[in-house]
Amino acid sequence: MGENLPSIRILHDTDTAGDDSTALMMALKASNAILEGVTINCGNVAFDQQVENALYTIEVAGKSGKIPVYPGARHPLIREWETAENVHGNDGMGDSGFPRANQRPEQKFGVDAIVDLVNSAPGEITLVATGPLTNIALAVRKDPSIAKKVKRLYFMGGTNQYLGNVTPAAEFNMWVDPDAAKIVLHSGMPMTMVGWEICMRHGLVNRSELDEIAIMSTAEAKFFAAVNRRAVEFTKEVEGRDGAPCPDSITMAIVLNKAVATDVRRKFVDVDNESELSRGATYVDHLNVLKMRPNLDVVYAASERLFKEMLFRMLRGEPV
Repeated sequence: MGENLPSIRILHDTDTAGDDSTALMMALKASNAILEGVTINCGNVAFDQQVENALYTIEVAGKSGKIPVYPGARHPLIREWETAENVHGNDGMGDSGFPRANQRPEQKFGVDAIVDLVNSAPGEITLVATGPLTNIALAVRKDPSIAKKVKRLYFMGGTNQYLGNVTPAAEFNMWVDPDAAKIVLHSGMPMTMVGWEICMRHGLVNRSELDEIAIMSTAEAKFFAAVNRRAVEFTKEVEGRDGAPCPDSITMAIVLNKAVATDVRRKFVDVDNESELSRGATYVDHLNVLKMRPNLDVVYAASERLFKEMLFRMLRGEPV
């Protein structure tokens, strides 16, 4: 499939746990993607564990030593960092107890890696953020000019007129560091937002599909089942849905194949970083009542069929 799609140079910024690993695996397996590196952001679980999870995912994909991993922001800009081991397990990977990867992280700070890579290839680098936006915000603060040099930032975060998943109003990535999100949203960078509701409506791998994955013999399928184990249990306990939520991998699918996003609209979007009651809530000005210039593209709907075709190709060990 990838040979018919335009080539894309990606830097993946992630808080590697659960579905972040699936998104990373998709980028590693995509025939139309060049994964330039991975930067780690504070988010799902303990920071050093997130680094290890990225390194191990690269090893499972057979790319050990070929994709640099750069540790970035170890805490949010201002706020205390609260993690989500209750969702992903203590190791962020379904409590799988994977061995330590052979590859080690780079010494360069992740924020510097972002700035240097974007400056080295203006207009060519696509940033894909599947965690809080601290690294991206720090990169923009360090060198504001990169906002105009990034080809596009795709971020999984926020909600569009939808229920939050960590508070009634907020999605986790925005809630962890709304101050960073505020900087990024107002940076002038070309951006596409993939909200939590896109996952819930189009990116939930249901029970029959999980059963199909469970009998696959590939390393990729076994990895998927393991890292999503706790998230499946959490989703059933809390959401009442029997399936694996895949917000990060459906975001990566949209990056790799724009056709996955079936309804994209340019809107003004802001985030609340002041009120504790609605901390991290994203506000999509659907009707343009604020009369503000739109600042990003919002994915309103996605093709579940196309996404799952891509996911299952990867799980079968085929190129995405």
